[in-house]
Amino acid sequence: MADEFDVVVVGAGPAGENVAGRAVRGGLSVAVVEEELAGGECSYWACIPSKALLRPVELVSEVSRVPGLETGPIDTAAVLARRDEAVSHLDDEGQVGWIEGLPAEFVRGRGKLTGPKVVEVTARDGSVRTLRARHAVVLATGSRPVFPEVPGLAEARPWTSREATAVREVPRRLVVLGGGVVACEMAQALHGLGAREVTLLVRGGSLLGRVEPFAGELVAESMKAAGIDVRTHAEVTRVERPTPGGPVTVHLADGESVEADELLVATGRAPATGDVGLASAGLPEHGPVKVDDSMRATGVDGGWLYAVGDVNGRALLTHMGKYQARVCGDVIVARAKGEPDDLPALRAVADGYGPPQVVFTDPQVCAVGRTEEAARAEGFDVRVVEYDLGSVSGAYLLGDDYRGRAKAVVDERRRVLLGVTFAGPGVADLLQAATVAVVAEVPLDRLWHAVPAFPTVSEVWLRLLEEYGL
Repeated sequence: MADEFDVVVVGAGPAGENVAGRAVRGGLSVAVVEEELAGGECSYWACIPSKALLRPVELVSEVSRVPGLETGPIDTAAVLARRDEAVSHLDDEGQVGWIEGLPAEFVRGRGKLTGPKVVEVTARDGSVRTLRARHAVVLATGSRPVFPEVPGLAEARPWTSREATAVREVPRRLVVLGGGVVACEMAQALHGLGAREVTLLVRGGSLLGRVEPFAGELVAESMKAAGIDVRTHAEVTRVERPTPGGPVTVHLADGESVEADELLVATGRAPATGDVGLASAGLPEHGPVKVDDSMRATGVDGGWLYAVGDVNGRALLTHMGKYQARVCGDVIVARAKGEPDDLPALRAVADGYGPPQVVFTDPQVCAVGRTEEAARAEGFDVRVVEYDLGSVSGAYLLGDDYRGRAKAVVDERRRVLLGVTFAGPGVADLLQAATVAVVAEVPLDRLWHAVPAFPTVSEVWLRLLEEYGL
């Protein structure tokens, strides 16, 4: 006999947990299936541990800019110990307890769709349990790292973000493939924690290619100043590691090669859909699960399948997965009760504006909304305003040689912000104000009356509006 629930959620990461929470709050019964650890990638191998590793490095940089303060070398062992505490020593007892306390049933095992509203769960001991959903199945299986097709790369057993954030011993020499968020954050973190020779190999011409170009340029300058070897337009042709665990050699198209103790591949992620049984729902086995704005999978007879977070490919960010999950859970509850499901609170809005994101490098980078390039490509009447963050009094007080920049992309027809980007030390705390301004489409004439406090870095808002002409 199949165990029946109103909703079956496959994946107990932040997105899956939020779907479960909203569905239970709405009076539905829920089962949550997880093969690994409840809490997901973010809690144990991504957001949380990476920020625990980056924070001491960031603090050393901050202190170095303030005269009269000194720092000794970072105690790497202490940092790694605190990282272990931050990830609960890879023990998900607390997360499982939270799910069961909703209350929802937690089912440990690999979940796979086998038919409409049916999930087959295979436990570690090989036993199989069949779960049937009365109303909906939600996929929240996240994403997996993608390796480029380079001869010898897979055989060299390189690190992914998991090995980098779970590092037990920092390698002396490290090569990083990639120029995105994970590549930049981990290059700086591990360099600050003791990797003396760090080489960043970027296939393209810049870092952080999805944000405004100036942000990547500032991060590259900071890395180079710290002693990290940043190489753009670097084409890797083959990788050699004759001895497992021994040195690894990365060969480049220009004839040069780099030898290191470890190789980190951070060249992107793809939705984890290959083994969840999508064919049984009439969907392609690979690629993102396409969804509408209620997170319901398109092209599935009966409309019973939903997908939230990385697995749908809309925005591979933890906070956006959680947002989608809240929308999804509320929609499922409304539909189960026969209530209206087209209310603004039940539909995805934030995705369409360009999700907020923080890159915890030194300098930090944060952005929300459209870049200038994206806004122009969409046909908006664009005007751009920029300002040197180091010229704001609050920035000077944070330390000498403060370097940063702010950029606002304005829709001239409506006089509202389409996107905002900040790059500089400590700018992450500026992002929520920008997110409110972009998503709420606050008119610039009204935004001018939101007076920033002096002397803070947030005074850049006044300077941006003055540059605009208000």
